[in-house]
Amino acid sequence: MSWQAYQQQLLRYPQLGLSLDLSLMGMPPGHSSALEPQIAKAFADMAALEAGAIANPDEGRRVGHYWLRNPALAPTPELEAAIREPLAALKAFAQAVLTGSITAPSGAAFEQVLLIGIGGSALGPQLLADALGQQAQLPLYFFDNTDPAGIDCVLARLATTGLAKTLVLVISKSGGTPETRNGMLEAQAAYTAAGLEFGPHAVAVTGCGSQLDHFACEHRFIARFPMQDWIGGRTSVLSTVGLVPAALLGIDVDGLLAGAAAMDAATRQPAVSNNPAMRLALAWHAAGNGRGEKDMVVLPYKDSLVLFSKYLQQLVMESLGKERDLDGKLVHQGIAVYGNKGSTDQHAYVQQLRDGVNNFFVTFIEVRTGRAGASIEVEPGFTSGDYLQGFFRGTRKALHESGRLSLTLSIPEVSPFHLGLLIALFERAVSFYASLVNINPYHQPGVEAGKKAAGIFLTLLANVRAQLAATPQAAAPIAATLGADAEDVYHCLSHLAANGAALTCEGASPADDTFWLAGQV
Repeated sequence: MSWQAYQQQLLRYPQLGLSLDLSLMGMPPGHSSALEPQIAKAFADMAALEAGAIANPDEGRRVGHYWLRNPALAPTPELEAAIREPLAALKAFAQAVLTGSITAPSGAAFEQVLLIGIGGSALGPQLLADALGQQAQLPLYFFDNTDPAGIDCVLARLATTGLAKTLVLVISKSGGTPETRNGMLEAQAAYTAAGLEFGPHAVAVTGCGSQLDHFACEHRFIARFPMQDWIGGRTSVLSTVGLVPAALLGIDVDGLLAGAAAMDAATRQPAVSNNPAMRLALAWHAAGNGRGEKDMVVLPYKDSLVLFSKYLQQLVMESLGKERDLDGKLVHQGIAVYGNKGSTDQHAYVQQLRDGVNNFFVTFIEVRTGRAGASIEVEPGFTSGDYLQGFFRGTRKALHESGRLSLTLSIPEVSPFHLGLLIALFERAVSFYASLVNINPYHQPGVEAGKKAAGIFLTLLANVRAQLAATPQAAAPIAATLGADAEDVYHCLSHLAANGAALTCEGASPADDTFWLAGQV
């Protein structure tokens, strides 16, 4: 650890309260110089993106999440209005709910919120709630999966206050996303079972004219907020997707947007030396040889940022994990991301980080202020916050001594402004890195392939269910009848048996297992 290297590789932004320490990333001399053409292209790509160029060639659409925090950048007056008007409307709506001007159909004030979404439509709001919503007037609960047991657990927690006082946010761009649709139908069924009408308790955040939009109109939802097609799920947290729930939690949404706008401005200059997003992207590139050869381990030393690693996992991996580059060349790009929080993980996987496989670099996130107000001494001369700083500094040093790479981001506190800073910093670093390695960070063909395969399985499941009879049958004969794969049919049969739609008798091997209709033979 070199004092000189620290001074040379530390970027400080006093006006933002942020610093980026790259001194322990082992950046080879001349790395940036060797990438000058790619760096110039990355800056040009970012400028074109913000100017409204078609940045997602697969879908022929713009990518405009940077306009959200500076609507004046939107390339047309119509797009600018499409940002400003919903922002004003959602703030007014949240204020009306929080002050009791908008109530439940019974006339009672809403006392809790259920958010139904998947992916970025849930993860972004979860991050905001966990990081900034500790003093929220309305507790926020989530359906973020299609797991029936998980849904039941959330409904049980909601029952304490009651569905009659629960506001439901349904967030889906298309309204056809199965997990979100299933969650909405489960919620609707729960309201009906409680003798309540679902629609007058619900709000939709969706694309204009979508399936959900039509459903919301038909069922008389309280309000609808637009979700633009130029906003991707993993970059939607500062759109209506994240700001509607944030405003209901009483979070300063203007502060979030101001922080992101400040980081955008700081990283808009086409110069490597003082651009934290480009420096971050170049550090990732150097660590993984431009091939993602090292994982990114995210360790925030603050409980309120525990979900930040999960949030970055989606942002980074869905954006950068691509089979082919923009020229169609097979590249298998990506950076794997995982993490939790410090110092908790010094009692978990830091052991392997220091002594095991050296296939990662660590992103430490330091929050300088321990707490608001005074601290007790847990032993003479030391507070809990002193120990947290000690564990952080000790882990950083111990990893360096074992030849492990790390970088450190420091902010003064977890505030709306500084969380907005971090969100924008990583969004722009992802965009820059994608340009450096010549991939499209704005599509997700692998996710779409998984959805397609799930649809194929559900079709097969229906066909297998139709083949069940009173006579016990094995998987192979049913598969032959359907012209399907025997293993796929076996999994369908096992699922039906596990959930009461079939009975089964286990044989010597899966091939000998038999299945028949429940209630027969």
